[in-house]
Amino acid sequence: MIRIGIYGYGNLGRGVECAIAQNPDMQLIGVFTRRDPATLTTLSGVPAYHVDEALNMKDQIDVMILCGGSATDLPHQTPAMAALFNVIDSFDTHANIPQHFAAVHAAAQTSGKVAIISVGWDPGMFSVNRLYAESILPQGQFYTFWGKGVSQGHSDAIRRIPGVKDARQYTIPVPAALDAVRSGSQPELSTREKHTRECFVVAEDGADLKAIEKAIVTMPNYFADYDTTVHFISEEELQKNHAGIPHGGFVIHTGKTGWQQENNHVIEYSLKLDSNPEFTSSVLVAYARAAYRLQQEGQSGCKTVLDIAPSYLSAKDGDTLRSALL
Repeated sequence: MIRIGIYGYGNLGRGVECAIAQNPDMQLIGVFTRRDPATLTTLSGVPAYHVDEALNMKDQIDVMILCGGSATDLPHQTPAMAALFNVIDSFDTHANIPQHFAAVHAAAQTSGKVAIISVGWDPGMFSVNRLYAESILPQGQFYTFWGKGVSQGHSDAIRRIPGVKDARQYTIPVPAALDAVRSGSQPELSTREKHTRECFVVAEDGADLKAIEKAIVTMPNYFADYDTTVHFISEEELQKNHAGIPHGGFVIHTGKTGWQQENNHVIEYSLKLDSNPEFTSSVLVAYARAAYRLQQEGQSGCKTVLDIAPSYLSAKDGDTLRSALL
């Protein structure tokens, strides 16, 4: 049994708990929270511990799955936990992945642990499909479209703004851009031409709405490069109309083959998700298995989904995979 710990118990942490229940080779040992553990009731009934207790349980957990946010949590939590455990995180600030990788790699090499970062569907499964597609069709171009759906990372980033009580952020593909890419014409599209962002924000009483809106639309790496609309709504309206966390998207790669490059090809990988955090959690759990196996082989340091062989994700042995999936 692979012994798992969950570090952070929001939507993502609860999704990990559900995913572990579907994997009979895994056992959830406990949930670690910054809140008072006495106030937390887990879905599975496993104990909740304060995050400060993690240090005392490093011999009881094989892989710690980190479920904090990318904006302020994971840049500090992942290197700190990689000094104690094999870890998985879902760090999704694309521009900062190299910096995050370097910090986590240093910690994991020193401790002899395995860390796999930026695990999920993008970065994550979309990253793998981009790699496969451009390797197969090197004379081509790939495009990524997200949505329409709620981005957990972007919503979390808004909630960290002073004066914001709650928020949901929708990423929306521009239909004309999507159609142009699928045509195989390989259009040159700017970031702003591919997506729009729509934010629904519940503000604290007395908050400066103009300051909140400015902080959102000018936020680097999140909103500054997009046409962004901000709506201020009541908490009741948010719960009524925006309680779910759907998402999805497309990775499309167009390329050419033939001596004169006369033949066009389109590779498209798509996801349609009822629950963004639950799907992301399921990917995290699969890569937790990979981290455990790599550590058992004596490997250490930081890795990404691009470094992991697909068979390491499966609970099935090689003979079964070859007979069933090849």
